[in-house]
Amino acid sequence: MANRNTVTRFAPSPTGYMHIGNLRTALYSYLIARHGGGTFILRIEDTDRERLVEGATDVIIKTLADVGLRYDEGPGVGGEHGPYVQSERREIYKKYAEELVARGAAYYCFCTKERLERLHEEDENGGYDRHCRDLSPEEVKKNLEAGIPYVIRQKMPTEGVTSYVDEVFGEISTENAELQDQILLKADGYPTYNFCHVVDDHLMGVTHVVRGSEYLTSTPKYALLYDAFGWPRPHYVHLPLLMGRGEDGTVSKLSKRHGAVSFQDLVAAGYLPEAILNYIALLGWCPKESENEFFTLSELEALFTIDGVSKSPSVFDYEKLLWFNGEYIRRLPFPKFCELATPYLPADLPKALDKDKLLSLLAGRVSCFSEIGEKVAFFRELPAYDVSLFPNKKNKVTPELAPTLLAAAEEALSAISVWDNDTLFTVLSSVAEAAGVKSGAIFWCVRIAVSGKTVTPGGATEIMEVLGREESLARLAAARAKF
Repeated sequence: MANRNTVTRFAPSPTGYMHIGNLRTALYSYLIARHGGGTFILRIEDTDRERLVEGATDVIIKTLADVGLRYDEGPGVGGEHGPYVQSERREIYKKYAEELVARGAAYYCFCTKERLERLHEEDENGGYDRHCRDLSPEEVKKNLEAGIPYVIRQKMPTEGVTSYVDEVFGEISTENAELQDQILLKADGYPTYNFCHVVDDHLMGVTHVVRGSEYLTSTPKYALLYDAFGWPRPHYVHLPLLMGRGEDGTVSKLSKRHGAVSFQDLVAAGYLPEAILNYIALLGWCPKESENEFFTLSELEALFTIDGVSKSPSVFDYEKLLWFNGEYIRRLPFPKFCELATPYLPADLPKALDKDKLLSLLAGRVSCFSEIGEKVAFFRELPAYDVSLFPNKKNKVTPELAPTLLAAAEEALSAISVWDNDTLFTVLSSVAEAAGVKSGAIFWCVRIAVSGKTVTPGGATEIMEVLGREESLARLAAARAKF
C-alpha cells in the first residue's frame, strides 16, 4: 500500500502520440503517489533511438499538463535525481553494467551480428545460445583490448524458479530455464529498456512501479537485476489490459482499428480532457466507498487505492465515453461552452445568423463538439428534402393538412415585426388554435420547413429565431411550394 514515502514514476518512450493506455498508466501512477502524499516523477525513456519521434516529448509534457497531472520531478521541473531523460544518463548505465560483470551477474558478449542472425535462422524461438557466457577472463581481456564490439548480457540462472508478488495479480513465478540472457548494454553504448529502467528506478527511489499487465511475465528478470545488485525490489502494480470492441462484436487489445486511441485524437474530436481522464480512471479501478461515476482529479486523489484495481481486462466503450463527455459539456458555464464550441462552427455560416443564439441552442444538446458541424449544417443551407417528411401520426399531420398549416403559419408570421422565440411561439400557438389542431402539428410542420430535418437541435421557434425573419419566411414559402 502507498504511504508518505511513496515514489512513483511515469516513464514513457517519446515515440509519437499519447495512447489512452499510457495515459491511464500515468494517471494511476500519479494517484498512487498523491493518495499517500508521495512523489510523482516524469522520466523520458529514449534509449531506443530508432523509434524516436521528434516533438513527442513535448506531446507527453503537454498532455500531462492538459489533464492536470503535475509531476514533482522531471524535464522542465528538475529535482535531485536528474537528468530525467535517459539519453542524458548514458554513462551511469555503463558503470552499473560493468559492476554486474564484476559481480558475476553479467558478461561481455562478442558475438557478431551475422552469427546471431544465423542462430535465429536455425531456431527462431531459441534465443541466444550463451556462446560467450563462459569465456575466460583472459579471452575477455584480449577481445576488449583488440577493440572487438561487444554487448553486456545478464547472466540468468538456468535452474529453479524466480517469483515476485504483484499488488494486483498476486504471486507470479517463472521457471528460470525459460529466461534468456538479455542484453543490458548495446554495442552503441546505449542501455536497453530492460536494464536502464531498473537502474533509474533504484537511483530515483521509486517504490511502486506501475505498468500494463503485458509486463507481468518479463518482470522476473527485472527482479533478478535488483537481487544481483543487492537492492530492495519495488512494489509492482500491473494494470489490466485495455480492450476494444470491433464492429463484429469481438474484443481485442485496444488499437486504432477500434477508433481514436490517443488523447490528442479524442481532444481534436471534441472530447473534454476532464471527461477523458474521469472515464479512463474507471477502466480498471472501482472506488470502494462511492457509487458515483463523476470525480474531479482531487476527489480521485483522495479515493484511489491499489486494492480497487481489477485483474480483469477493461473494454474501452466509446458510447460510454460519449455519454461522460456530454454530461461534462452540459455542466460547463455558458461562456466556457461558447469558447470551446465556437471553433467547431462552420466558417461559412450566413453573416445574418445570430451565432450567440445558435450557441445557446446547442448548449445542452451536444455530447461532443465534433457533432456541431453536422447539427448546424441546415442553418448554413437548407438541405434537399421530400414532402414525405411532413406527415406525422403522433401530431396527426396528414399530407393534405400540412400545406394548409404551412400557409397559415407563413401568413401569420409575415404580419409580425418582433422576431423572438416567445413571440413566435405565441403566434404559432394561435395559428394552431384557429385551425383546430394541436399545437404540436403546427410546430412539426414549421420545423420541417425551416430545417428540412426531422431531428434538430431545438424546436421550430428556436430555429427561426436563429435564422432570422427573412430566411425563415423564405424557407416556409419554399416548403409550401413543394406541394
